[in-house]
Amino acid sequence: MTAREDASALIQRMHECFNTRQFDQAADLHTPGFFSHPLDTTGFQAGKDAWRTLTARFPGIRVVAQDILVDGDKAAVRSTVEGITTLDGDAQPMLIEIFRIEDGRFAEMWGVSTGFPPSASPEPPRRAGMHILRGDPPGSSTRWPADRPRCGTGTAR
Repeated sequence: MTAREDASALIQRMHECFNTRQFDQAADLHTPGFFSHPLDTTGFQAGKDAWRTLTARFPGIRVVAQDILVDGDKAAVRSTVEGITTLDGDAQPMLIEIFRIEDGRFAEMWGVSTGFPPSASPEPPRRAGMHILRGDPPGSSTRWPADRPRCGTGTAR
């Protein structure tokens, strides 16, 4: 297999572990020092806990990769999420994640979600008035005030 095929297979395996609720096997796909930027944690235990919470709340939840792009040691995946009821006309929930892969395992992850009902969002709540700049190193205190314009928008988000 090429590095591209290996990365794609690793992502597919992670989705398979989630969809079949084999959370302990998913832990083996991550390095011991794996860092989740959205959860701001080291190790995969917080990821397993988040997965357990989501599957308890939504027993039919499934993640389906739509696009996997690989560049060097990074892989990006756009996934749809099935099994969560949304309001009529709302978009189907979606995840966009970027992984850094080290020695055939996930070493680091950045991610955003859209279309999730507030009670189902996999992202932790944001602090009032502040947006965490995802991808900051562990322990970093870099923050962006919510009332300041973001890149190219000219308006606050």
